[in-house]
Amino acid sequence: MTRLTVDEIISTILDEGSIRSWEDPVADRPHVEHYIDELRAAREKTGRDESVVACEGTLRGRRVALIAGDPAFLGGSIGVCAGERLTRAIERATAERLPLIALPVGGGTRMQEGTVAFLQMVKITGAVMAHKDEHLPYLVYLRHPTMGGVFASWGSLGHVTLAQPGALVGFLGPRVYEAIYGQPFPEGVQLSDNLAERGVIDAVCEVSEVAEAFDRLLRVVAQRVPSMPPPEPPVLDLPDIPAWESIQRTRRDDRPGLRDLLAVAASDVTMLNGTGDGESHPGSVLALARWGDAPCVIVGQDRHDQGRPLDPAALREVRRGIRLARELKLPLISVIDTPGAALSKEAEERGMASEIARTLSELLTLPTPTVSLLMGQGTGGIALALTPADRVVAAQHAWLAPLPPEGASAIVHRDTHHAAQMAAAQGVRSADLVAAGIVDRIVEEPEDPAADREEFCRRLGTALHDEVARVITMVGRDRRALRRNRYRRLGNLPRY
Repeated sequence: MTRLTVDEIISTILDEGSIRSWEDPVADRPHVEHYIDELRAAREKTGRDESVVACEGTLRGRRVALIAGDPAFLGGSIGVCAGERLTRAIERATAERLPLIALPVGGGTRMQEGTVAFLQMVKITGAVMAHKDEHLPYLVYLRHPTMGGVFASWGSLGHVTLAQPGALVGFLGPRVYEAIYGQPFPEGVQLSDNLAERGVIDAVCEVSEVAEAFDRLLRVVAQRVPSMPPPEPPVLDLPDIPAWESIQRTRRDDRPGLRDLLAVAASDVTMLNGTGDGESHPGSVLALARWGDAPCVIVGQDRHDQGRPLDPAALREVRRGIRLARELKLPLISVIDTPGAALSKEAEERGMASEIARTLSELLTLPTPTVSLLMGQGTGGIALALTPADRVVAAQHAWLAPLPPEGASAIVHRDTHHAAQMAAAQGVRSADLVAAGIVDRIVEEPEDPAADREEFCRRLGTALHDEVARVITMVGRDRRALRRNRYRRLGNLPRY
C-alpha cells in the first residue's frame, strides 16, 4: 500500500493553491510534561504541532472544509489539543455552512493523556452532529489504519463513507486483542474491502479517486432545485389492457430495472452500499443522483438482482436513505419493483414486520418532498412500505397488490387457477390505482420496454424529474398535510 503523507493526500483532493490553514497554535497543557520528549520528537519529525490538520480549500472550484489525522504524529492519536482543534474546525465549517470532508486515521485516544483525552471523542461527535443538524454534508474517507475511538466517533458518522483499499479499519486493534485474549484476531475481518462487502462502509477507492467521488456527491447535494413547478402531465388515452396481461409483462426477465433507469435517465449517480450497520442486500438500491436539475436520494429494488428475496436488511437500507434525505434536506424517490418480501424463519426473527412498519412510518413523516414510482411488480409488505409519497407515478403496466394474484386466488378459491380473475377484481392495474386515488400519473410504456430500454427509462426519468420539481415547489407544511390527507381519504365511505 502506497503511504502518502497527509499533506500529499490533502493536495490530491483539494485544488492546487486553494488550501488555507485553520490551525491556531497549540499551547501545551501542564499534564503533557511527562511525555514532552515524545511530543517534541513528533513535532520535529512531522513539522506540525499536533496529530490533526484543519483547513479549507476548494474541491473542483467548490469551497469546502477539511479535517484529517496524521499517523506520523504519535500514530494519529487524539489528545486534548487535537480534540479541540478538530472540534473548532467542525464548528467553523458549520458556522460558515461549508461541506466537511474528514480523513480519519489513527488508533484513537492518546494513552499518555488518559481519560480526559478519551472523552474528546464525545466533544468531536457532538460537533459533527451539530454540523449534520444544519443539513450540511459530512463526507468521510477512511485511511490506513483507522481504529478505536477515531473510527468509533468522527470516522463512522459520514453521510457517505469511502475507504482506502486494504486499509485496516476496526474498533479493537489487533495488537490489543491478542494481548487481552492470547490469540490473533481473525485475519481479513478488519479490512476496508471486507467492511464494504458487509455494508459497513459504502465503497473502497484509491486516494486519486476521492476528489471525483466527493465532487460528484456535492454536485447532487449542492444542486439548486427548480423554482417553478412544471406543467401538469398530459392526460393519456391508454388502451384498456387486462390486469393479468400487465402482470405478465412486468414479470418478463428482460424488463428494465432500477439500475437501468439510473444509468439512462439520471446523472451524477453515486451508488451507496448497505445499512452502515453491517447489513446489505444485493437487490436493494440506495443512491444519490440528479434527475436533470432535481437532486434526490433514491431507494428501491432492482429486479435483476433478486435471487434472494428482499429481507429486513433491504428495508434497513431504505431507512438509511430516508435518514439521508432528512439530514441533507433532499427529496426522496422510492422505486417499487418487487415480487414480494422474504418469507422465512430468518426474516421473521430479524424483524420483517417491524421493519415494514418503521419504514412506512418514517416515509409518511419525512419532512422533505417524496415521490414514489411503481416501476413493475408491486407485491406485499415491501411495496406497501415504499408507496406513501407526495406524488405517486406508475409505469403503464405496473401494479400493486397485497399478494401475487396466485396467492390471492389460493386464499379465496383454494387454487391458483383464478389468478387472472383475482387481479381484475382487486383493482391492481395502474388505471385502477389512479381511479382509487393511489396513483397520480401514468407513464405510457413502449410496446416492448426490453427492446426499447432507453425510451422506457427516458419516459420514466422525465416524469420523475417533473414530479420532484412539482413537490419541491410546494410549501412544506401544506405538502405534508396533503400527504397525510390522501391516505386518510383513501377508500372512505360516506358517514352514516
